[in-house]
Amino acid sequence: MYSVTKLIHFCYGHRLLDYQGKCRRLHGHNGTVEITIDKPRLDSRGIAMDFEDIKSIVQLWIDAELDHRTILSAKDPLVPVLRKLEEPVVTLPGNPTAEAIAKHIFDTVKSRGVPVASVKLWENPTSCAGYREAPST
Repeated sequence: MYSVTKLIHFCYGHRLLDYQGKCRRLHGHNGTVEITIDKPRLDSRGIAMDFEDIKSIVQLWIDAELDHRTILSAKDPLVPVLRKLEEPVVTLPGNPTAEAIAKHIFDTVKSRGVPVASVKLWENPTSCAGYREAPST
């Protein structure tokens, strides 16, 4: 199996509901998405997937839909307030943890036909969470 990994940087804000630590407050991150693509064969050029193709599909979507957005739980009482102020808000079904955001990115990228193997979201240089599908049995 061949793999390629692309790093994509973006900024976002979030907070966690029902959480006792600092992340219960609205705050921001300069995040890095680490997306890995797996392919069983190389194309005629000897490439699993061109980095520019990943950029044109994934980075453009992240830039348009997640960068400089506030990512909140759909249940967060701030959602209607921010929307009324015409602030860009992305909602997830549960808490917008790094794990949940990584899964959201994974699911969206996969739905666009990209053979994504895993997504990691680095909230800072020392902490990341990720998502990958369980192997088929």
